[in-house]
Amino acid sequence: MSKSKARVKTFDDFWERNRKSGGYLLRKRILSAGISVARFILLFGMCFMILQPILNKISVSFMTEQDLYNPIVISIPEHFTTDNYKLAAELMNYKKGVIDSFIVSLTVAFLQILVCTLVGYGFARFEFPLKKMWFACVILVILIPPQTIASSLHLHFKFFDILGLFKLIKGDTINLRGSAIPYYLLSAGCMGLKNGLYIYMIRQFFRNIPSDMEEAAYVDGCGTLKTFFRIMLPEAKPIITSCFLFAFVWQWTDGFYSRMFLGNTVLVSTSLSRIVDSLGAYIQRITGVKTTISIAYSNCILATGTLMIILPLIILYLFAQRQFVESISSTGIKM
Repeated sequence: MSKSKARVKTFDDFWERNRKSGGYLLRKRILSAGISVARFILLFGMCFMILQPILNKISVSFMTEQDLYNPIVISIPEHFTTDNYKLAAELMNYKKGVIDSFIVSLTVAFLQILVCTLVGYGFARFEFPLKKMWFACVILVILIPPQTIASSLHLHFKFFDILGLFKLIKGDTINLRGSAIPYYLLSAGCMGLKNGLYIYMIRQFFRNIPSDMEEAAYVDGCGTLKTFFRIMLPEAKPIITSCFLFAFVWQWTDGFYSRMFLGNTVLVSTSLSRIVDSLGAYIQRITGVKTTISIAYSNCILATGTLMIILPLIILYLFAQRQFVESISSTGIKM
């Protein structure tokens, strides 16, 4: 039987079944198609709303200052240029900023996930005194913004001391501001950026792993640490990868802790926040005259710098997207 005859037969069968059902089959097919179209329009609209600001920034980043004030130019530049990227890279000290940001973000994210994995596993599998109270503290770390304790953090690390030992030995406290040590101390103590969220996600993941795996390992003679490293840790690879990506990205774009503690370190996040002021100083140095920079051109350079910061994160996500999507989907279902 040819394909055309098979289609005709299928078409005739459909209408025959629709006639016998009193038109229900056709109404069901139309309703299903309508729902599919509505779902497509909704998803397309949501994706467009999310991507439109990025697309606008990409368009503006390749425009000259003349195009910014041209009412005819909307999305496609009339005078295509890459000078904005060269200027933004110079203003942000982009090469050094990327290297320093990568080192700080990578080391801090690794330390955060190392500590949070141990703490999350402990909350999921062990019983200890005041467990509920400590987990409530973890929730508070998630809910309370770090800006509320900014003054305490500033004073604590400016006059850092451990049980008065430094003041006893040296006669004065230690000022840790301006170095990366506060970053690492906060991360090691589970008080770093978003640490509470990582503990919660890892705890939820471990809670849904059957305890039979651990019991079998204990029967075979494995201790607690060996069971954790040999059995549980490989199972948690997706959620660990996801939390590591979150930690790296948030650390990469963080401006609060960076400005508070790493004022002497060149980071892309802090350089971006000062790019407009740097642009004014750059133009004054070139022309020798202090001029007012137009808002449109300032936003153009700011958009260009933002894209340059996002680019390494997109590359990182492309390499780790499989583990990331797997962990998000499985954790979302189990939670």
